[in-house]
Formats: sequence, C-alpha cells, structure tokens
Amino acid sequence: MSREQRGPNEKLGAVLALAGISNAGLARRVNDLGAQRGLTLRYDKTSVARWVSKGMVPQGAAPHLIAAAIGQKLGRPVPLHEIGLADADPAPEVGLAFPRDVGQAVRSATELYRLDLAGRRAGSGGIWQSLAGSFAVSAYATPASRWLITPADSSVAREANTAEGSGAPLKVGHSDVQKLREAAEDARRWDSKYGGGDWRSSMVPECLRVEAAPLLLGAYSDEVGRALFGASAELTRLAGWMAFDTGQQEAAQRYYIQALRLARAAADVPLGGYVLASMSLQATYRGFGDEGVDLAQAAVERNRGLATARTMSFFRLVEARAHARANDAQAAGAALKAAEGWLERAREGDNDPSWLGFYGYDRFAADAAECYRDLKAPRQVRRFTEQALSKPTEEFVRSHGLRLVVSAVAELESGNLDAACEQGVRAVEVAGRISSARTTEYVKDLLHRLEPYGDEPRVVELRERARPLLMAPA
Repeated sequence: MSREQRGPNEKLGAVLALAGISNAGLARRVNDLGAQRGLTLRYDKTSVARWVSKGMVPQGAAPHLIAAAIGQKLGRPVPLHEIGLADADPAPEVGLAFPRDVGQAVRSATELYRLDLAGRRAGSGGIWQSLAGSFAVSAYATPASRWLITPADSSVAREANTAEGSGAPLKVGHSDVQKLREAAEDARRWDSKYGGGDWRSSMVPECLRVEAAPLLLGAYSDEVGRALFGASAELTRLAGWMAFDTGQQEAAQRYYIQALRLARAAADVPLGGYVLASMSLQATYRGFGDEGVDLAQAAVERNRGLATARTMSFFRLVEARAHARANDAQAAGAALKAAEGWLERAREGDNDPSWLGFYGYDRFAADAAECYRDLKAPRQVRRFTEQALSKPTEEFVRSHGLRLVVSAVAELESGNLDAACEQGVRAVEVAGRISSARTTEYVKDLLHRLEPYGDEPRVVELRERARPLLMAPA
C-alpha cells in the first residue's frame, strides 16, 4: 500500500545518489530488513522509482526500513525528514536521546518502556518492527561522551505531584526500590539459565512499564531517587542484554542508552561502566571492533580508583574482546594481561556489585578463548576453553553452550574434525534447551566453517542434529 505525495521526492533521490544505492539495491535491502522481522515484502526497482519520481509514500514499517537501509550504507542514522518521508506513519526515535536534564531523562526512559509494550499488546510486533535493522553504532557517541564528562547529576529529588492517571501522589520509598532490585536478580538468573528469549526473561520489559515507570514518575528524596535510578538502570540494561541475545539489536541499543542515562542519575559510575561494557560487547559482536574499544576504554578510564578489582578486570576483558575483533593482537594481549592482573587482586571481602556475580576465572577464560579465536590462535583457544568448561553449568547454561561452540572451532582449526563435531553435538544439545538467537548464530558459524567437510559422516550427523534448531522461528 502507498499514498501519493505532491511531486517527486527529490530528497530521497539525492540521498540514494549520495549513498550510491540503485533502485534495485534499495528494494533488495528493504525486503531483507523486513524479512529479518518476519515481514514479507516484495518491493522492486519499479517500487523505488515510484517513491522517487512520483512521491509515493509506502505504508507501515517501510519508510523506517528505507531509512535503516540507507543508514547502514552511510554508516549513520538517517532520519525520515532527510529522505522526504517525515509525514509517514510515525515510529518515534524512542530511546535514542541522552538528555542533560534529569526530568527529561525520566520522560525519555518511561516513553521507551511504554511504547514498546503498547506495540506488543496490539499484536503488531511493537515499535521494534517499525525500527527493524536500524542499529547504528554512531548513536553511542553522544551518550558515551556526555557520561564521561558528567557521570552524575547534582540532584535527582522529585517533588510530590500527581502520578500520571492515578489521581494521587505516588511517594517512593526504599521498599519500592528493593522490589526492583529483586526483580533484576531474578531476571539475571533466568536469563543465564534459559536465554533472553525465555518467557520468564521477557517479563523484564513488563516490569519496567508496570513497576519502574510509575516509580520514576513519582516523588522521592535525593537519596531514594539515586537508589531508584540505579535499580531502574540495572533492569533497563538487562532488557537491553536480553534483546541483544535474541537478535533485537535496535531494541538493545535504545535500552542501553537509557540505562546509561539512568546510571548517571544514580551517580553509580561502576554501573555506568557496566552499561558501556555491554554497549562495547554489542558493537564488537556487530563487527565494530574500533568502536567497541572506545566504549570499553571509556568504562575503564572513568572507573579508575572507583570500581573494585573484579569490576576493572571485567572492563579490561571486554576491551580485549574489542581489540581482538579489530585484529590488534598486541593490544588484545595487553588488555587480557591487565584483566588477569586485576582478577588476581580481587578478594572475597571486596564490595563487588551484585550484577557482577557471574564473573570469575571461568568467564575470563571463556572470553580469552573468544579473543584468540578471532585472532586465529587455536592453541590458545583450546587452553582457555578447557578452563572455561571446567565449571559446573547448571546456573550458566547459555554460557556453556557458547563455550562448547568456541571449543569446537578451536578443534577444527587444529585439524581435529572428530573432536570438533563431538563438541558441536554437545553445543547443539545445549542450544536446543534455551532461547538465544546469539547461541544459534554461534552454531551457524560452526556449521559454515564445517562446509568444506560436508560429506564426512560426523559432519552430516551434526548438521542433522542442528536442523530443528536452525528451523525454529526466531
């Protein structure tokens, strides 16, 4: 479906020329982005010609997919007004702002919580379907720089007022905050054990909408407010992490930006560093190693003298992951050495944050193995993977599955096809028990690496075992 504008859309034509995208190329990109979100689109070069020459405006998610497709080619976000589609059906750029004012920060975060769930209840796939494929690593630049310059607001106290739609003032106390922290702890446990797509994990956005949003819009002292912003930041980062794990990169990016802003209001610099580390891991996973380095180093530099040794170790480990993806072996090795050094300084009595409970030598070894996988050093991968797999897996099932795949890759690159397939079978078994698009992508990568050995019986068996996993809906 399309509706007609007055005259040609010269803006769209100009931007397409700037990006070097043909009509057929844009149609193909838009169709592909739609398919990633379960949309069956059949645009072709004639469709694009109508958009440009006749000013036809495609309906639904298409204008936002057009902007996302062009943005991917240009390497930056492309707003609808730049391509002459500002009057298309609105899908707000929700969650991308990093406001300087704390009141505006509350509005930005609560708008994100509410618009997401409003869309899902309507059965439309939520705002994320409209913003399909619109992840842009450049959107992290302003949040990171503003957080570095001013990592804490001067005051976050909020006067008593009428809570939206309730007709009575909502006064927030420490008991309200504690409920959010308990919800975050439960969510972390479910996520590690069952994956970000498990229904128990997916309750986090609902908690943000129903529980956190009204509290943020309520009345609180500066002391209670700091705690409230910290708990909300933890939950928001978790929502981002779960979106990341299920392949919803655009949703994860918006949650991360709001989590970082809330951590600034909480005056919690280590938590802000943790959000930046999460941003870094996402950027690295998406292939933006250099930007991942910048985000991780921002977490490291601001936390010197503030964070615990274990926390600093994790930040340096994330930095190492980014250096490895950027193919800088020397920098990756230095960051790994620093991460191990910080971890050796950690003591049981340290006041580590609760959100760091997952991190120990096994996680260090697992990420070190991934660093050396990216650097194509299979001997080191095998050494660290053996350490990573030595810990019981009841609590961190997804991590165990990822480590098995990395181990399989190392065995394959060392020439041990049977061992690679054996680890691959174990990884597929684990992946089948959780809901994690990221784990499935790791398995797909392993199968791709095994294609040269496609006729080998063990490879055929592994491929057959993985078939139900790869055919499952995203």
